[in-house]
Amino acid sequence: METDVMQAALAQMLPVAVVTLLAVISPGPDFAMVTRVSLAGGRRAGLLAALGIACGVSVHVTYTVLGFGWVVHALPQSLDILRYAGAAWLMWIGVQGLRSRPQAPEEAGEQAVLSGWVAWRSGALCNALNPKTALFFIALFSQGIDPSTPLSVQVGFGVFIALAHLLWFAVVAVGLTHPALTRRIQRIRHRVEQGVGLCLIGLGLRLALV
Repeated sequence: METDVMQAALAQMLPVAVVTLLAVISPGPDFAMVTRVSLAGGRRAGLLAALGIACGVSVHVTYTVLGFGWVVHALPQSLDILRYAGAAWLMWIGVQGLRSRPQAPEEAGEQAVLSGWVAWRSGALCNALNPKTALFFIALFSQGIDPSTPLSVQVGFGVFIALAHLLWFAVVAVGLTHPALTRRIQRIRHRVEQGVGLCLIGLGLRLALV
């Protein structure tokens, strides 16, 4: 019996892994948020934002595994509330990016201080308030994973998905804050932050209107 369960779990693991990796590396709000936080606060802030995104994923995994995904179908307005809240959050962060200004010559090379709480919260709320992420998990766990799959295995899938997000966005944060790249973009960092801010505002508007 246990052998059958393990075989079934392994058979489901490959498609779950492929779908997860494709979803993780696709550019979207999470990528834009990690970029914004990494440029604004440095590597530590970027890594904490990545951790926040993984925590946001854990929220989606928890209510889906516990069977609360039906709430979205029974109460469609709950998804609208999530959508507008997520859109407002993205646009607010985007506005912060637009307000970025060039550093004074004496400040060149200095990294702005961004608290760990703010960095983590930025990543966590960006993911947790994204209704498309909610729908992704509901679809994955209702259609891509057999309902008879043991709870422990489903939790294992969830842990894998959260870790995949953490590792990918940690790589993004480390890459964006590499000294060689940092030196190159130092003079135009405010322009990059403004560009990312515009992207976040655009993503927020799209989320609110589509």
